[in-house]
Amino acid sequence: MNATQTTLLKTLETLLPADQICPWDTIAPPLQSQITCAIAPTAASPVAIAYPQSIEELGQILACAARDRWRVLLCGSGSKLHWGGFASGIELVISTARMNRLIEHAVGDLTVTAEAGMPLADLQSTLATAGQFLPIDPAYGDRATLGGIVATSDTGSLRQRYGGIRDLLIGLSLVRADGQIAKAGGRVVKNVAGYDLMKLFTGSYGTLGAIAQVTLRIYPFPAASRTVLLTGEAEPLAQAQATLLASALTPTAIEILPPPTLVTLGMAPSFGLLSRFQNLEVSVEQQANQLLQVGQALGLQGQRFVDAALPEKAIATLTPILQQVPTLTTGWIHAGSGLGMLRMTEASVSTLLQLRQLCQFQGGFLTVLEAPTNIKQSFTTQTLDLWGYPGNALDVMKAIKQQFDPTGLLSPQRFVGGI
Repeated sequence: MNATQTTLLKTLETLLPADQICPWDTIAPPLQSQITCAIAPTAASPVAIAYPQSIEELGQILACAARDRWRVLLCGSGSKLHWGGFASGIELVISTARMNRLIEHAVGDLTVTAEAGMPLADLQSTLATAGQFLPIDPAYGDRATLGGIVATSDTGSLRQRYGGIRDLLIGLSLVRADGQIAKAGGRVVKNVAGYDLMKLFTGSYGTLGAIAQVTLRIYPFPAASRTVLLTGEAEPLAQAQATLLASALTPTAIEILPPPTLVTLGMAPSFGLLSRFQNLEVSVEQQANQLLQVGQALGLQGQRFVDAALPEKAIATLTPILQQVPTLTTGWIHAGSGLGMLRMTEASVSTLLQLRQLCQFQGGFLTVLEAPTNIKQSFTTQTLDLWGYPGNALDVMKAIKQQFDPTGLLSPQRFVGGI
């Protein structure tokens, strides 16, 4: 360990108890692996990971990092550190995993306030005792923390009915890059103070500051749930989806599934339209029946499941993808938002670029979230951006980064355009 690393550890020891500091060689291998996925392959390993247990401790650590110019990688449980680009020169990892307390559950107001490191699964268990839930189904929902979900803007298919995570976020406490504590919004749903700040931090991937506490809008748990799967050819399936979106039906989720996904589920290869209805028993039964009738009229096969967990463009995007990517294993597109996910066993850089062109032709974009190191290395900020952002807001984004983190110490180069 060199002098700089020794100094960093000694400084941390003045801020935190020893059991809240883990030098790199003492970190559990699975977490080490996740952290390594977020760091440039040629870079040295971080010196340590720090686990603050309060917003004050988090502020003290970031104030020290700003003073001593430590490059910091922020995370919660680390479940999505393999998403996004490589950070450069990281010396310290700060995890909010031990900032995991429930602050307040206002049952009557349908709001909840919790620290950023609280796992979603724990929150849902607590809310369920009052017959309530947070309407999101993000990736790695068994491990993901609230702060990580907000930082990655990972909502899932329930956004069809309830909106994205930023629509559910009504209050935020954060620590700036200089260690100062700031707040936005509040517990009352109609309070809009700091609205833009909450939007800025949603999906910021730890590049603007550390999320410490969140206040979220919650909902009563639905009395009944039905999921309907229509399968068949692409054209009638697109008609069924268009009919569904134009109808008075109120699905909580609508997904377009390509044939490989149905094969993975043990079904015959065809396109699928998966729709979930959640409400009173009578309502969900009637809505499920109406969608099944629509499918039957279009010559589609229909299945109903109890409590199972842009139409033309979705089909038009998936069809050529299937032709170009024979290694596609699963995938889906959320009908309401047009966002989706593709998983494949392997793909070359040229294949990914072709897929990006297809998405852009349909007015969308393609982000490479997770890929082998050699693939991600090929997507550099100088040539090919992992994020695939085609818009004109990059200069504004860089200006915001400069304002919030002027010395570029927070997750440097992990985000869009090397921010």
